[in-house]
Amino acid sequence: MESLTGWWDDFFWGSLIVVEVFLVSLVLMVLFGLLGSAAKLSNSKILQKIANGYTIIFRGTPEILVLLLFYFGSAITLTAIANIFDPSIKFIDINPFWAGSIAIGLVVGSYATETFRGAFLGVDPGQIEAARALGISNFKTFVYIRIPAMWRLALPPFGNHMLSLIKDTALISVIGLQETMFVAEQATANTGEPFVMYLMVGVIYLSFSTIITLSVMGFEKYGNKHLEVGK
Repeated sequence: MESLTGWWDDFFWGSLIVVEVFLVSLVLMVLFGLLGSAAKLSNSKILQKIANGYTIIFRGTPEILVLLLFYFGSAITLTAIANIFDPSIKFIDINPFWAGSIAIGLVVGSYATETFRGAFLGVDPGQIEAARALGISNFKTFVYIRIPAMWRLALPPFGNHMLSLIKDTALISVIGLQETMFVAEQATANTGEPFVMYLMVGVIYLSFSTIITLSVMGFEKYGNKHLEVGK
C-alpha cells in the first residue's frame, strides 16, 4: 500500500470523472433506449428500420471500437466542416469526456432499446384501453400510464445495463480521459507496481457496482410494494 502514497488524490479525482461519465451516459442511454423502443413500436416502417439498424450495429460492434470510431470520426467530420468556412483550420480535437460519454450511451442504449421495448409490450393493454375510453391523449397515456407501468418490468435488466455502463467507463482511458484506469497506467509507469494500482481500480469499480446493485434492489422493492399489499 505504500506505493499508493501520493496517488490517493489522483484516484479520487479519477473516480469523480468516472461518476460524471456514468451519469451523462446514463441519461443518454435512457434517451436512446426510449427513442429506439418507441421507433420499433411505431407504425412507421422507416422508423422501425432505423431503430433496427441502430440496435444491430451497436450491439454487434465492440464497445472500444465504437468509442475509437466515434472519437476520431467526430474529429475528422468536424474538421472537414470547419475547413469549408476556414481552410486554415488543421484539426479540431474532440473533448474525450463528451466523445466517450456519447459513445457509451449509444452502445448501452442499444441494449436498453430492446429492454424498454419488451417492457412496453408487457404493459397491461386494459390500462391503455381505459385511458382511451376516458379520452386521455396518446402523449399523456404514454407519460402517465405506459412509462410508470413499464419501468417496473424494465428495472431488473435495466440494472444490468447500469452495471455495464459503469464498467464501460474504464474504456475511455484509451482516448486520454484521466479517469481511474488512466491514473493507474500513470502510477504503474512511475512506481512499477501494476498489481497494486490495478487492484485499486478494481476496488473502486466494485464499490460503484455494489452501490448500483443495492440501489436497484431498493427500487425493485419499492416498485413491488403493491404486490406485497395484495398478499
